[in-house]
Amino acid sequence: MSPLIIPMPGNEAMAASLSSTLDADLGAIETRQFPDSETYLRIVSDVAGRNVAIICTLDRPDGKLLPLVFAAEAARDLGATGVGLVAPYLAYMRQDRRFSSGEAISSRSFARFLSSTFDWLVTVDPHLHRYASLDELYAIPSSVVRAAPDLADWIRARIERPLVIGPDSESEQWVSQVASRAGCPYAVLSKRRLGDRHVEIALPDVSLFSGRTPVLVDDIASSARTMIEACRTLTAAGLVSPVCVAIHALFSPKSHQALQEVASDIVTTNTVLHETNRIDVSMSLAAGLKDRLSAVAISTSAP
Repeated sequence: MSPLIIPMPGNEAMAASLSSTLDADLGAIETRQFPDSETYLRIVSDVAGRNVAIICTLDRPDGKLLPLVFAAEAARDLGATGVGLVAPYLAYMRQDRRFSSGEAISSRSFARFLSSTFDWLVTVDPHLHRYASLDELYAIPSSVVRAAPDLADWIRARIERPLVIGPDSESEQWVSQVASRAGCPYAVLSKRRLGDRHVEIALPDVSLFSGRTPVLVDDIASSARTMIEACRTLTAAGLVSPVCVAIHALFSPKSHQALQEVASDIVTTNTVLHETNRIDVSMSLAAGLKDRLSAVAISTSAP
């Protein structure tokens, strides 16, 4: 039986794209709030005997989590053979150690929570800063989809003489891949974070790249301070105003407007809905989901 893809509210477009690409069935839920703000949730589709993929991108996650758990538990209670999560953006990855005494290491707590709720996980470019892979955190099988090819294809098609720029030394591996596929050079900045909203940027020698359009590439745009400071540093060095490209558009209040003032353009993928979405990662996500569903089918059919 074909898998069933069910979108949580706000994820309908991505779910429709995935279901059509994979020739899977598109399911539906009904949800609303009671007067006391508790959540009512009903799965409209028949899930009995089917592998169910629940689609929910996890930006601004706290208000999404209880309905997500209710959906997963309801699907399992109604006879689904397996329930997985497709989270184009995976939250709570950045607090990966205790920076100050007494802090919660929320990445580990969140991973235990999701691992107890779902059978498997598919996501796009999680913020693996101090973890080698999701396997260090999650007790369930997971698949990571890389957006680098989609970013590179967009840059190659739309930017003349690009220079891909990474925000810090840790970005070099994947920024180099973007630049290689886009057929252009790259450079990497040095970044020192001074707080949640303050960073210091150091620029390598870019004199060899005169006449190229700098394209700042980062995985997450939240406060956007890194991109804002990088734009200022690059223009002060004599380069043209950069194009800013990010995978996950988490923009905090006013950060998008502040970045617009220093960037020539801002482009993001559709892992998180935002007005800057112009790079569609649904085909890449569908390929990752197909691989995970195939692995699930093999494991369930094994003697």
